[in-house]
Amino acid sequence: MPRTSRTAAPLAGNRDVAELLSILREHSSPSLADFQELLDRVGTLEQQLEAAVQELAAMRRDLAEMERRRHPAANAMRQAVTTIQTQVTELREKLSALKQAVVDGCKSAVTAFQKKGIAALDNIARFFRVRPMLEAVQAQASHAAEAADRAVGRIEAASQKYHEAGRHLKNAGRALTGKDAIHKAKPPGKAAQAVSAPFRATRACFGAMAKGAASAADRLGRLEQAAEQQKPSIQETIRQYNREAEKVRAVPIRVRPRPHVER
Repeated sequence: MPRTSRTAAPLAGNRDVAELLSILREHSSPSLADFQELLDRVGTLEQQLEAAVQELAAMRRDLAEMERRRHPAANAMRQAVTTIQTQVTELREKLSALKQAVVDGCKSAVTAFQKKGIAALDNIARFFRVRPMLEAVQAQASHAAEAADRAVGRIEAASQKYHEAGRHLKNAGRALTGKDAIHKAKPPGKAAQAVSAPFRATRACFGAMAKGAASAADRLGRLEQAAEQQKPSIQETIRQYNREAEKVRAVPIRVRPRPHVER
């Protein structure tokens, strides 16, 4: 049974996310746009995964019908559905980890605001260490897209084998009646195309998730780099302190003459 995630609900309804959004809007923070973009990206990934789940439900209905009719391609269809279910489960767990990291980042950002004020939320990307999670979603989605391609191939191969067997059966009958044999099997018909359609749609969802996660990771990486460039390094801070100390030591100390006291 798939594990239940604390972040199964959309991020937009999360209390910590809503609190940080409220703070950024109230203070017209320039970080608002970057944070909103991150939320939008994650929201899109959620929608794409949900679309894949809906297609998986269609696959199960098709499989039930094929098993009822004892269709020769039912076994290939069953294996393909199991493959897609596994990929959806893996992606759901990766996305859940990503969303939890966003929530944790919101908590850290709000705490920083409470201690240091709105200036603490400049370069807000530093609170969201989610790039590894985005990269994990990208890798899993790419793998899932490849798995969906293989599933379509197995279904079409099974359908082709079914048509080939039908051709041999027909040729046996034609031979008995003195008719010429059929030398080429029919390509997969409308039924096979209809069965593979949800797999193709799911493959498109997985592909879109991979591209979206890669784009978000790249964007976040650039924000992190910009934040690091704006923050002085420890070495630079020490050098600046030493320069200021040298200036202080270089200033001549004026010794005031002691007043003459007559005895």
